[in-house]
Amino acid sequence: MAKRSNSQETLFFTLELLRRIPRMRKISASELQVQLKEAGYERDIRTIQRQLELLSGHFGIERDERTKPYGYRWLEHSNGLSLSILNEQESLLLSLAEEYLRDLLPVNLMKSMEGFFLQAKYNLGTQKTAQPDNEWLKKVRIVSTTQPLMTPEIDDDVFKQVSNALYANKWLTIDYKNASADRKEIKVMPLGLAQQGPRLYLVCRYETYNNERSLALHRMISAKASTLGFDRPVDFDLKKYDNDGRFGFGEGK
Repeated sequence: MAKRSNSQETLFFTLELLRRIPRMRKISASELQVQLKEAGYERDIRTIQRQLELLSGHFGIERDERTKPYGYRWLEHSNGLSLSILNEQESLLLSLAEEYLRDLLPVNLMKSMEGFFLQAKYNLGTQKTAQPDNEWLKKVRIVSTTQPLMTPEIDDDVFKQVSNALYANKWLTIDYKNASADRKEIKVMPLGLAQQGPRLYLVCRYETYNNERSLALHRMISAKASTLGFDRPVDFDLKKYDNDGRFGFGEGK
């Protein structure tokens, strides 16, 4: 892959920064620094502050200086960064995607889409009259075919580490407590994420093993994505894993 020039890198960084400035609430430079780091743009706080000051003078960005840290957001009547081109159907699709896919998408991807999700809600929620698109979210729902179960609590950092490791093909170290309350630390190769009812499961291979296992995310005490990557097994297919009944019968027997 060709190396980006300094000007290209600055442009991409600026676009990423603009994308993350919300319209409905204020965001601080330190919050933006965290989001940008997760997207692969590691900058010191002063660099981000200087860039925000520059952008505030050229775009419709409000800079609230009443208290520190300063807060930034798009002005009410500004066009924003391409968000205003969302039509009603696109706003509807994004709102549905956020509601039903939030647990199946990588955390960094959800964060990078935050501005679009907020704008979609804004578009659908500020209609002057009752439009079909605005009412649609109240007319659709995914209904479980089984008795509803309580959704188990999943630690936010656990989900973040698991999804990031899965997305980037990185080894993952997990502190895991099984149904018998036995607790141990394991190193796994994350291969897939599946939602079964209200529960989320990580399909993985233990280090030095060649068979797959499913680990419930709500049983993970902690998780840490490694910097070491792996080659995803060419013989693994998540769809086939499901079709073989592995989520219901373990080894498929």
